[in-house]
Amino acid sequence: MRKIIASTLISLDGVMQGPGCPHEDPVGGFVHGGWCAPLFDTDVGAFIGDIYARPFDLLLGRKTYEIFAAHWPYVGADNEIGALFNRVSKYVATRAEPELTWTNSRALGRDVVGNLRQLKKQNGPDLLVQGSSDLLQTLFAHGLVDELSLLIFPVILGDGKRLFGAGTTPGGLRLADSRISSNGVVMMTYLPDGQVETGSFSLEHPSDAELARRRGLMEFA
Repeated sequence: MRKIIASTLISLDGVMQGPGCPHEDPVGGFVHGGWCAPLFDTDVGAFIGDIYARPFDLLLGRKTYEIFAAHWPYVGADNEIGALFNRVSKYVATRAEPELTWTNSRALGRDVVGNLRQLKKQNGPDLLVQGSSDLLQTLFAHGLVDELSLLIFPVILGDGKRLFGAGTTPGGLRLADSRISSNGVVMMTYLPDGQVETGSFSLEHPSDAELARRRGLMEFA
């Protein structure tokens, strides 16, 4: 079975919009495009290189696909990432029927979630999500992400598209790998780990009867 792996660059306050260059994604008046470039170092490159070293196909939202398709086919054959992205299959989460001109691209159709469930049942490379903030919300909501690689950059951006938006489904995570780059980028790999567990730091744990008695006393205070 294939896994869905989300690899995401985010700021310390959770913004994932436009990490690569100033004009990458100015939607909503975002003015901090290219925020990760000054902090990108060899440690970050090695972490990302380990992700790309595993067989994968790309799984992209429509907006990210358009950004990638306007860049990677034109970088030249000597660019390792460009050559890799151009070669692999690209699955695009769009309900429309767009003309996808980038080599080996195919639309997922109207039933994105259903078609992804079928893809996951097949043999083949894992599906690697890059960017695609809207798609990620759908994947999280339906429990489709099998592995989450986060690269948290030491910068606060304020406004912008966030990895975990409003309505995110709660869930537990288990840390599988962690590293820190020379520029302070925290790189972590998480696996889903069931439901959110809760507890208490209270030094005493009153019984239900005691809680009821206290509530009664408060009503007459």
